[in-house]
Amino acid sequence: MFSLPLLYTMEVWWAGFTIQPERLIVYVFATFTLLLGYNRFAGMRHDATWLEVAIDSIEEMGLGLLLAAFMLFLLGRIAADMTASEILGKVVMEAMTVAIGVSVGTAQLGGGGESDKQDQGLGMVGGDGAPHFGGQLVIGFCGAMLFAANVAPTEEIMVIAHSIDSWRLLGLALFSLASSGLILFFSEFRGAKQSVAPGGWPSVLGHTLLAYSTALVASSMILWFFGRFDGEPLITCVGQIIILGVAGALGASAGRLLLQ
Repeated sequence: MFSLPLLYTMEVWWAGFTIQPERLIVYVFATFTLLLGYNRFAGMRHDATWLEVAIDSIEEMGLGLLLAAFMLFLLGRIAADMTASEILGKVVMEAMTVAIGVSVGTAQLGGGGESDKQDQGLGMVGGDGAPHFGGQLVIGFCGAMLFAANVAPTEEIMVIAHSIDSWRLLGLALFSLASSGLILFFSEFRGAKQSVAPGGWPSVLGHTLLAYSTALVASSMILWFFGRFDGEPLITCVGQIIILGVAGALGASAGRLLLQ
């Protein structure tokens, strides 16, 4: 579900063919690190050891590779007459987001009773369900990656960044901050009151800034990976980050509450 748009995105197919090997390695390592964090703080088993978390993350990456290869084959995006590097690049490009989707889907839809859901993951400390800061940060980053990754490969981000006015960029940044704050404070998502409301407005402001900062970092990493910064002036790079940050901010705030 989370990775389906990427499987139908032409820019991702081309990126898998043209991406530099070192960036692909960084992508795999970053995805594995993200899976470790998510499974540690929001996985199905709250009593899992780091070894078990690592094994789960490896299994999810393996499933991601298999599912991505299967779907790309059915869509006709990989074939026997292609080079091994082209096939591998396309499969790995798609598989990493699929792996994150597998991890999130397993944690959220894997079943278990209500008590199991309340105790799910190590991001919760104590008996009141209050999220640990590290867990919130990892889950927010995961949400930002899932939302932003579906938009970042498209050419539209670059086109908008080249033509947008500076005051519109400021408006997008303010809109991202406002929407994050509204989602975190006023939404009825599970965990909203426990994670934000107890501290009042200072807590809301702090969580909002944290969510938006997480979104900007995630957006920067994704854009760099897809080569959107190559040969571009600084102002264009900043514009791309802010534009993609709208999707990332929604993921970091709403996703943090939905995925925990």
